[in-house]
Amino acid sequence: MSRPREFDVDRALHQSMEVFWTKGFKSTSFEDLTQTTRVKKQSLYGVFDDKRSLFLKALALYRKQSVAVLEELVSQDDMSPIKKLDAIRGIALGQCHETIRRGCLMVNSALEFGTDDKEVKREVEMMFAEVEQLLEKIIRSGQEQQLITTRYTSKELAAYLNNALQGAKMMEKSGASWERIDMVLCTSFAMIVP
Repeated sequence: MSRPREFDVDRALHQSMEVFWTKGFKSTSFEDLTQTTRVKKQSLYGVFDDKRSLFLKALALYRKQSVAVLEELVSQDDMSPIKKLDAIRGIALGQCHETIRRGCLMVNSALEFGTDDKEVKREVEMMFAEVEQLLEKIIRSGQEQQLITTRYTSKELAAYLNNALQGAKMMEKSGASWERIDMVLCTSFAMIVP
């Protein structure tokens, strides 16, 4: 008969995600994870197998949480497409004001792993594709309302803005000032308005 779990798995996963986000995969030790979660190593191993499996689950959690925020924003019928895009820019800038300049867990992971790890690469690609699809939906609506330029397709503009958001996260992680990040994002978002 197996012993019941003595810890909240979801809470431990969320706490582990925060550690990986702050330190990266390679710099995170299992001691970092056990100290933060206050869960013994063998208990974490019992649920998550190993550090890599825990990291992959943390990436999936980060992706789901991030996309859920954007999906909620996209579903707001009382907001214009321009206000939705401005809110996305605001979310990106708001995260830059955090005490710890962590950037984006997905961007950080893409930089740390490159294309060497297929599972990490898949999570990163899924996140970027989902964000791009949501941006495209907002942009297409804005184009239909003649609020956003039709010089480029909604797909092209979504890829452009997605790249600007990722670039802002790289700037944040590298220590760029909030003012510089704001300037880049404001310019990028303004470029799509006719």
